[in-house]
Amino acid sequence: MHVPDGFLDPWVAGLFWLASGVAIGVAVRRARDELGDERTPLLGVVAAGVFAAQMLNWPIPGGTSAHFVGGAFAGVLLGPSLGVLAMTAVVTIQALVFGDGGIVALGINLFAMAVVDVLVGYALFRGLRGFHRTGAAFAAGWGAITCSALVVALGVGASDAFAYRLGVTVPVMVGGHALLGVVEGAITAAVYGAVANARPDLVLGGAPVGEDALAREVEA
Repeated sequence: MHVPDGFLDPWVAGLFWLASGVAIGVAVRRARDELGDERTPLLGVVAAGVFAAQMLNWPIPGGTSAHFVGGAFAGVLLGPSLGVLAMTAVVTIQALVFGDGGIVALGINLFAMAVVDVLVGYALFRGLRGFHRTGAAFAAGWGAITCSALVVALGVGASDAFAYRLGVTVPVMVGGHALLGVVEGAITAAVYGAVANARPDLVLGGAPVGEDALAREVEA
């Protein structure tokens, strides 16, 4: 999922830097209202857990790699604003300290994993949780990683710097991560269920605290 430097044309990298900057800036502004919220102490815990899970990588055809992302879980547990900030910290540290993903390509990696993955996962969970919350968490994990892979595939496939075109990058990335998404969805659902059972007040939709936080996010 992490795009290294040299895979993107400058204009593609620049567009994703701009898009990520705007989205993260909005998240920072909205997260100010949540400072002191019961979920705020979870920010570091979730970021650390996702960071550890993302260190498990394996290559897939076409010059990219697959790994657990965790953005959907961050969005489900923390809400979209804090979820984006948690994933931003994870992806940025991985790039700057561990060289996992390029610096020029950091914009697309942030947009895919810290923005799209979190927001799609949150939206799916919010839309489906009325039917079955654990099932909604599974759908969030699966759908979010698949959409994130599509973002990466479009970015590298549109770049002349990359050896393969959209006809290769889209099916390889989306297909591979759709399969991986089954595992990510299962893990997201399992961890969500455990947290919801142990501390329902910390989960969106699990208790009145969560409902109020959800309402604030929707109204913001």
